[in-house]
Amino acid sequence: MTAYSTDAFDNAKRWQHLCQSFGLMDATQRNPATSIWLPQLLDHEQCEKLLYHLTPIIHSPSLKVTASLLSKRYAYLATAASLYAMTVYDAGLDMSAQNCFLDYQYTDRLWQSKMPIHDCRVSHPTSSKDREKWREMVVKNLFANHLALLWQVMVDVTKIHPRILWENTAVRVYSLYEKKITTTSPIIQEKVKQDYAYLIKEAAPEIFGIDHNPLKRYDVKKIKLTEDSGLIRLRKSCCFYYKATDPMEYCSNCPLLVVKPKKKKR
Repeated sequence: MTAYSTDAFDNAKRWQHLCQSFGLMDATQRNPATSIWLPQLLDHEQCEKLLYHLTPIIHSPSLKVTASLLSKRYAYLATAASLYAMTVYDAGLDMSAQNCFLDYQYTDRLWQSKMPIHDCRVSHPTSSKDREKWREMVVKNLFANHLALLWQVMVDVTKIHPRILWENTAVRVYSLYEKKITTTSPIIQEKVKQDYAYLIKEAAPEIFGIDHNPLKRYDVKKIKLTEDSGLIRLRKSCCFYYKATDPMEYCSNCPLLVVKPKKKKR
């Protein structure tokens, strides 16, 4: 017996929430002029072509910076709707590469992009005891069968370090579970706790399609940059956001904000 069943996502209110809050979209409603099927984007030439196209549009100085900034938006679109649906609705969206498109609209220095999906059916765990096996399938489809593939192509095309792309991804997942999933339901609160712990502590490297768990690697202790600031999880790598801003701005958790003391000469 399988650990899940599949049916149509027939709850209109929940579907609307995923679309309006997290950029999900039925692929039949996408704009063909500004969207690309992910398997096409996994072609190195097509990926490079899109990055060249977006570089002047987003005011980026190089393909490497464009790859990082696009990955931040892409990671949000890929992870937010799918992990929210998994945890809050016990609904598994098919986020494998074959089922996804990227709508890369960008207007007035803001991403207007969406994540259209072709097959909008969802899977559900058949019972509470099967949920862990079902969850593993949902997460592996998202990471190993989707994001890991695209990140590797971006690394090949731009020579960007993969840790930047994976930390961009990790930051999005942390934000979802720590800030964006708000509920008063004790049942959902428990699933939030369990799913988040699984993602950042328990999930094996093969679930992510690489040799480590990136969500665990970048889950560093939160600190205060100043006495008046709140706690933040300082990034290990810079995402290059400041290179595409005018006037120059930095992310609130950018490691460049911390000035390291110079070593004293002996």
